[in-house]
Amino acid sequence: MRLALLRLPQIALTLALLSLAAWLAIGLMPGDPASLALMSDPRLTPEDVARLRALHGLDRPLMERYLAWAMGLLRGEFGYSRLFAQPVVAVLWPALRSTLVLVGLAVAVAAVAGVALGALAALRPRAGGFVDALALLAQAVPSFWLGILLIILFAVTLGWLPAGGLPGEGQPAWAFLVLPVATIGFGQMAAYARHSAAALGEALRQPWARSARARGASDQRVLWRHALPNAGVPLLTLLALDAGSLVSGALVTETVFARPGMGKLLYDAVMGNDYNLALLALLLVALVTMLATLAADIAQRWLDPRLEEA
Repeated sequence: MRLALLRLPQIALTLALLSLAAWLAIGLMPGDPASLALMSDPRLTPEDVARLRALHGLDRPLMERYLAWAMGLLRGEFGYSRLFAQPVVAVLWPALRSTLVLVGLAVAVAAVAGVALGALAALRPRAGGFVDALALLAQAVPSFWLGILLIILFAVTLGWLPAGGLPGEGQPAWAFLVLPVATIGFGQMAAYARHSAAALGEALRQPWARSARARGASDQRVLWRHALPNAGVPLLTLLALDAGSLVSGALVTETVFARPGMGKLLYDAVMGNDYNLALLALLLVALVTMLATLAADIAQRWLDPRLEEA
């Protein structure tokens, strides 16, 4: 609780600074909604463009517009998306929900499979070469290429799973998640396998592990009951970083499998100069990342109370 109380003001300050930097970056980009409207409709006159600028506040200084936007955000006024002609919240929530489901399942699969492979390498040193080779393969294979191969095999050739998109009426949702989850999870599994193999191997070489074996404890019991909690601190850090970065970094996989999500939404908003949508999507991704890191820090202190004293 003390850590959360200390970290929340830092999160708020970071979001404020990030929003300012993002606002300046987007505001200094060439073109604005009025200019884009003029390019898309040559019938508009300069007077029409001037009225559009005044209507959207684009004729005011950049910092004045930022302060007005920030004050509206604090009042709960999130504005509208110019690209989708809908309230920003109505656009963000379905994309965030879709990405969180996809990323959550992928990270869970990657963590479980990676820790299992790391435990195998720690218990059976002869299997370490196989685990290293598999981890190297997972890191080397591009996600878009793996996704295309999975579509060709399981959707086109075998016809077992849909190629992508979202489930329709009466279709099972899990079938549309298997291939994208496997695509992301296979690539992320490598880091968990290598980190867990190193951390568990180091823990099993400690004197307390040898003492536990001398008292008759099996290797599996020493590994899962004693070594894994001690090795869990760096793994939790990796889990938090993955959960946050993948919320915005699943753009390639979402594009390959035609899944609407935060990565694609953020890209479209920036390229379409949609101020409200781009800024709120960016802040939402940053908030998810920081909250995931905070949750990992709290879990680390629960696993290792010595960190509370640091």
